[in-house]
Amino acid sequence: MSVPDVELTIERRESVAARSPRPAGRYRSVVILGRPTETNCALAAAFAEQGQRAGLAQAATSPRLGQGDLVLARLDVLPTLDGIEPGLWQLPRLERQGVQLLNSPLALFAAHDKLTTALLLGRAGVAHPRTAHLREVSVPSFPPPYVVKPRFGSWGRDVELCPDRHAVERYIAEMESRPWWDAGGVVQELVPTLGIDLRVIVAAGEVVGAVSRTAPPGEWRTNVALGAVRRPVDPSLPARALALRAVAALGLDLGGVDIASDAHRKSYVLEVNGAVDFNATYADDVFTAAAAALLERADDRRRSLPRMPSAALVDSAPGAPRPAAVLRRVSGTGSARASVPVIR
Repeated sequence: MSVPDVELTIERRESVAARSPRPAGRYRSVVILGRPTETNCALAAAFAEQGQRAGLAQAATSPRLGQGDLVLARLDVLPTLDGIEPGLWQLPRLERQGVQLLNSPLALFAAHDKLTTALLLGRAGVAHPRTAHLREVSVPSFPPPYVVKPRFGSWGRDVELCPDRHAVERYIAEMESRPWWDAGGVVQELVPTLGIDLRVIVAAGEVVGAVSRTAPPGEWRTNVALGAVRRPVDPSLPARALALRAVAALGLDLGGVDIASDAHRKSYVLEVNGAVDFNATYADDVFTAAAAALLERADDRRRSLPRMPSAALVDSAPGAPRPAAVLRRVSGTGSARASVPVIR
């Protein structure tokens, strides 16, 4: 196999024992599709430790992969917050070429689009703050205070706390010149967390690590990019169950779930991240455990009956737009921002 687009290849480290309960099948290659972040590099190394030829590639470069290759899609939102990184629409094509895919394009879209996240969590009965689409000045059906944010947001950027409708109006006036405003934002009810929440990493239906995140003094947002402090924790059984239900509702194979509890100790899923960054703070063996669990899931799927590619699943819905058309609207350089589909 020739894989010229793979930017980094890591061979097996014989000194590290595989954690999988049974030997994982050998793939021609295991490729992480995404930017060369510390998390993605560590995941590639962990797959290599499991005896796989592992590497990184950019989805937009159309890596030459086919039957016998395994891909973990880790495309994130754009830095401009107006969509998803280029390459999302190419994932169904890789499946048609025989590539086995972890984190389907529909699952990634569901995680990155906060409106779709709210819809799917609601359908699954997973507790989530009440959410409405923010496009123009209107009063949500739920009372303030409100949390307002971009529809495809991350890193805590452009997320604000609005105590009333007037504050929402000021937010709209300030944000409507941002590149992401064509897709709109979301407005949610505030879950008072006292500046503390829980992030749980789920791989193939297993909790492999977790941390609590504490916001710095004077800050209510718990994003590490804004100075929050992470501490390793052993999540409670209810928190684990909630994280597993949230990831299952979106169909993710690897994701992070942010959980907060209110004054009555009711827990809510705040967000689900399809390209979550994590490190050894979450657990000493978090990458090894994640790689082993994902390989076991991939092996189970490979042994089962052939799965219908995600593209075919979309096409099977009566009147559904072709998947490439849907996915191109939310991935790329932002040239089609105004075409982002809206949930009604």
